[in-house]
Amino acid sequence: MVMATLPCLLKTFFTHHPKLSLSSITRHRLSTFSLYTSSKSHFSSSTNTYTQTPQKNIIKILQQRGLLESLTSESLHTVCTDPNVTPLKVYCGFDPTAESLHLGNLLGIIVLSWFLRYGHVPVALIGGATGRVGDPSGKTLERPELDVEILENNVSCISNIVRKILGDNVVVLNNYDWWKDVSFLDFLKNVGRFARIGTMLGKESVKRRLEMSESGLSFTEFSYQLLQGYDFVHLFEKMGVSVQIGGSDQWGNITAGTDLIRKILQTDGAYGVTFPLLLKSDGTKFGKSEDGAIWLSPSLLSPYKFYQYFFNVPDADVVRFLKILTFLSLEEIGVIEEEMGKSGYVPNTAQRKLAEEVTRFVHGQEGLEEALKATEALKPGAETKLDWKTIEGIAEDIPSFSMGLDQVLNCGILELSVSTGLLDSKSAARRLLKQGGLYLNNCRVDGEGKKIEVEDIVEGKVLLLSAGKKNKMIVRIS
Repeated sequence: MVMATLPCLLKTFFTHHPKLSLSSITRHRLSTFSLYTSSKSHFSSSTNTYTQTPQKNIIKILQQRGLLESLTSESLHTVCTDPNVTPLKVYCGFDPTAESLHLGNLLGIIVLSWFLRYGHVPVALIGGATGRVGDPSGKTLERPELDVEILENNVSCISNIVRKILGDNVVVLNNYDWWKDVSFLDFLKNVGRFARIGTMLGKESVKRRLEMSESGLSFTEFSYQLLQGYDFVHLFEKMGVSVQIGGSDQWGNITAGTDLIRKILQTDGAYGVTFPLLLKSDGTKFGKSEDGAIWLSPSLLSPYKFYQYFFNVPDADVVRFLKILTFLSLEEIGVIEEEMGKSGYVPNTAQRKLAEEVTRFVHGQEGLEEALKATEALKPGAETKLDWKTIEGIAEDIPSFSMGLDQVLNCGILELSVSTGLLDSKSAARRLLKQGGLYLNNCRVDGEGKKIEVEDIVEGKVLLLSAGKKNKMIVRIS
């Protein structure tokens, strides 16, 4: 009989048997611990030698920038600076619960990038297996089960995003590659016996869920910390990964991994690092399920809109964001902060720098140039010539109205402003025009006799009407 794989069993069986405890798990003897053997290693062996160069204290750097919440051991300060120790292999996990990562995930990528910049090896682990179970951390309800095809697409999309941002130096793995062949009995025998119910119940993510959720916690989600914990065991044993990083809500899952490494492999040398969660001004997390999520994929959020989000952050947040979301030196950020307090400070100068740095990091120089072009071009009166791509880049943020070509050609500008809903009446449009505030494709309209001509239609597809600086309307030619 073929054994079902562990993620499937957990999802389909234990959710319906919430009273089953782990007492039976601890009665099994440990056999040789080797649940998975890869035929191709993604790393050179941990015993291989590296070019020895002095390492800066990356942990101290993270602390100075507000990117350090907790450490499992203070000895990591010494390990990461010891010239006799090979560069650290550091991993961060990402759940494929959507086709894109979002702003809340960006800190993990940034911390990986800091390690990379100081000579260490970044590893991004996509949860193709754990995503089938669902992490209860920070959640009051169980995550909905995803269709396998959707999940696999999410894994692929997230992998591409990470590679695009971090480049060829990041190693991207999928934990389904080693979980798919693990039977439930193997899991009980080789991992479950080391789990202690009291310790698992003591995890903050579990306690909060039991206290805050009326539906309680299914065994499926309860077991998640062991699945993530074993990921660390596997990466440590097979690939020499010795550091796991994550948001502060991942502390319980991370320490589950370091505990299993000590118990199963009977060795030390595994470390956990957490960073503070990126919170909104109201104290809530940036997430996928919230309206207006700041996605990292340009297909879900244009570089222009991504840029505009950071351009509009409050002054109270901008210095903190510069420290944790950019790689500017603390000295340069200090100068920016000092300038903000001076009388001649130009508003949003700090925000502009923040928006440029973060947009370049996530979307590359090409994405930043696209965002800057759209930002400049969409200013009424700007000399930058509009094109269809630039207008489409802001289409999600601006109301649009569709009209036939025969309806648009020779239509008066006042009539068009009213019929599209840009302005309430011709008298309001006429008044705004006389005040110099009515624009067609960013060019000021000087006479109320202006009629739409073929040359006004951008690439034969759209018009952009503006009433003042902020009130705009895209007219699509159908």
